[in-house]
Amino acid sequence: KSLAEKYEFLYFAAGIHPENVGSIEGLSLDAVKQKLTEFSQHKKCVAIGEIGLDYYWTQDNIPLQRETFSAQLELGNALSMPVIIHDRDAHADTLEMLKRYKPKGVVHSYSGSAEMAKEIYKLGMYIGISGVVTFKNARKLPDVVKEMPMDRFLLETDAPYLAPVPFRGKINNSSLIYYSAEKIGEIRGISTEDVLKYAMDNTKRLYNL
Repeated sequence: KSLAEKYEFLYFAAGIHPENVGSIEGLSLDAVKQKLTEFSQHKKCVAIGEIGLDYYWTQDNIPLQRETFSAQLELGNALSMPVIIHDRDAHADTLEMLKRYKPKGVVHSYSGSAEMAKEIYKLGMYIGISGVVTFKNARKLPDVVKEMPMDRFLLETDAPYLAPVPFRGKINNSSLIYYSAEKIGEIRGISTEDVLKYAMDNTKRLYNL
């Protein structure tokens, strides 16, 4: 929040990441939702996020992850705000909950299949494309990009990780988004500039900027 207040071009989202759900043990979800509601009133807050499910790091607290995710999806709908979804190794459960709550928002750093992406588009949601699209060992993402509607994607860094080729393994930052856009343009047979324009228009639409 303080950075968004300092810099005119920055905005922020407020949410409990699935890796951090342990930090709210002992608190009621109503109290968590109240705190997030307070953040949402800030003029630079544009979304509830990053929220979701992460079964990669731990499966010991899945019930708490799901409960916290549900509460924040409910909050996003109640506030008419988009949500930023984290989904790692939890595709089936994530999609089930998105279909249940039907939020507006984006599944960030998308790692699912082209088939799952189609279900996300049906909900009116977006997918976030990271530097993974440039990796030689990227298996599913190029196929996703090949089929995605151009009004249903965002570009992202997922900084500090997932820097695109030729900067793979280095600290990522937003100046490198161009390389992801370039790869998308190559896959789709359009210019990098057109990809960047689609992404900017989509971002402004989703976050009401």
